[in-house]
Amino acid sequence: MNDYQIQANQIRELLGLSHSPVAITFCDHVPEGLSNYDGVYPEPTEDGRTGAVAAGCVFWGKACTQNFVTVPADHANCSVGSLTHGLISLNEAASKADVAAVCEAKWVDPEMFPHIPTVQKKPSAIVYGPLAEAAADPDIVLLRLNAKQAMQLHSALPTIRFEGKPQCHIVPIALEHKEAAISVGCMLSRVRTGFSNSEMTCTIPYDQVSDLVDALHAACSADRMVAAYASQDAVRFR
Repeated sequence: MNDYQIQANQIRELLGLSHSPVAITFCDHVPEGLSNYDGVYPEPTEDGRTGAVAAGCVFWGKACTQNFVTVPADHANCSVGSLTHGLISLNEAASKADVAAVCEAKWVDPEMFPHIPTVQKKPSAIVYGPLAEAAADPDIVLLRLNAKQAMQLHSALPTIRFEGKPQCHIVPIALEHKEAAISVGCMLSRVRTGFSNSEMTCTIPYDQVSDLVDALHAACSADRMVAAYASQDAVRFR
């Protein structure tokens, strides 16, 4: 068993995850030896948007069970996700109908867009897949969490950031700012991915994963002891 398999297994077992940790890697060239994501592009919208999936966050769910390479065009149906992943400029994103729609709905204030974290260098490709099957160190590990798991991560890493919409900006937070971040999610992503309403997501810079696993062992052990105490103490009230 290699390091990636050990780390993936430990994270999944310690937190009780329902889905495998996902490895995400930003590449300056399209890597060989991996399959491109197999998606059918629908007819473009009037503003030219189409892609392999409805939004880049959809790849997160697919990558729990398969390895694949994506190129910028695969992400292009979602202008917000394309912006956060460094695939298009702010001006290009602002010209798209999907951005106009979320602003018209007052879901976001247009003034927030210049302040959204983004990947600074446009990648030629983004690789997704289970952490356990990684061939080399990824940039980021992404987890799908429930409230208890987020609680335990926060115990292990008190400096972890909690973020809101858009959900995908936790990717550049981990990549560019080297900070782990949990997102409570966003409605765009929940509809497009089909993730449960009880789920949140988390991104962790890969070079922090080993230390995080050690901290999780301690945090989860403490939780078990406190849970046993609370359970025993609660008997008095039955």
